[in-house]
Amino acid sequence: QVQLVESGGGSVQAGGSLTLSCVVSGYTYSGFCAGWFRQAPGKEREGVAHIDRNGATTYADSVKGRFTISRDNTTKQMYLNTVYLQMSSLKPEDTAMYYCATAGLWCVGYSPADFKYWGQGTQVTVSS
Repeated sequence: QVQLVESGGGSVQAGGSLTLSCVVSGYTYSGFCAGWFRQAPGKEREGVAHIDRNGATTYADSVKGRFTISRDNTTKQMYLNTVYLQMSSLKPEDTAMYYCATAGLWCVGYSPADFKYWGQGTQVTVSS
């Protein structure tokens, strides 16, 4: 059973930084497509950043140059991965619930419908 557990959210002033973590367990193979999404109140869930099993990354235009997605699969436990989202130069418009999600081996799309497994979310609040 695949499980995703996020952490690292919190409150920060504009211009500050946060790093979100997502521990992924349960895959029977190493390497998979992973992504971070966010949803602000009254808005649709949107993709923020994605990373493919070979390390290729994509970013939403609104976060390019400020956010970095990465993964750490060096743990001694096979098939236990952590996906990170480093966020800097945060803006009030970055305020949202942030979700980690994973799909299969490769990223076939970047919309929420393309991702099968989801974490519970972690709140990020940026004040001006």
